[in-house]
Amino acid sequence: MHTRTPIKNKLSDIDVVILCGGTGSRLRRVVDDRPKPMAEINDRPFLDILIDSFCEFGFRRFILCAGYMSQIIRDYYSSPRSSRQFVISEEHKPLGTAGAIKNAAKFIRSDTFLVANGDSFCSVDLRAFYDFHSARHALMSMVVLDTQNTGDCGLVSLDGSQRIVGFEERNQRCQSRYVNAGIYLFQKELLSLIPDDTSFSLENELFPKIVKQSCYGFVTQGRLIDIGTPERFAMAIKHLAEKQLQLSETVS
Repeated sequence: MHTRTPIKNKLSDIDVVILCGGTGSRLRRVVDDRPKPMAEINDRPFLDILIDSFCEFGFRRFILCAGYMSQIIRDYYSSPRSSRQFVISEEHKPLGTAGAIKNAAKFIRSDTFLVANGDSFCSVDLRAFYDFHSARHALMSMVVLDTQNTGDCGLVSLDGSQRIVGFEERNQRCQSRYVNAGIYLFQKELLSLIPDDTSFSLENELFPKIVKQSCYGFVTQGRLIDIGTPERFAMAIKHLAEKQLQLSETVS
């Protein structure tokens, strides 16, 4: 078995790749003048709130994979912000979730890097997630939500050691109760499995290809916030404004 070099990075050394390139077609009925991650909640872009939550755990360098209306993201994050560094990776044609990451490969410095959807957030202890990934010398680790309400989310099957053994299509009848929360830790060697300049999906193409390798699911019961539809966007506003929801676990 191939043994990778032990993972020793501090979270401040790990790049965060955020997928911001989708067209947001379902949300466009209520937010039609900006990319979906820039939809405002309490006068702040959702993406800003998401980035704040990562910074609480010590992450400092963010690679924003932009596509649709990318100039809005570029303009907003072009100014220096304290200790945070932003790099914009722009795609000039739709590349899919995995293709966008490969397009950003030239900007990724760390051997281990975090990947997150720019339109959703799952409250999870990212320090514990990193330790979980590191202890298993995983090729890829995924945050999975333990819930009976799987809705239209992608489902993940785990064995007793939390190794990922399969993926289920949305709305398919299955026994899994684990939902893909859209937060991942990747080893940089994974990038070699993604073709250049080609539309390629994490969920439908990359993950099925690597499922028999060292891939694990980190189970959480945290809250999942998704702004992908007008209804979910309204719920996110409600949770964040009326209930003053904390977007991350308490960081000691």
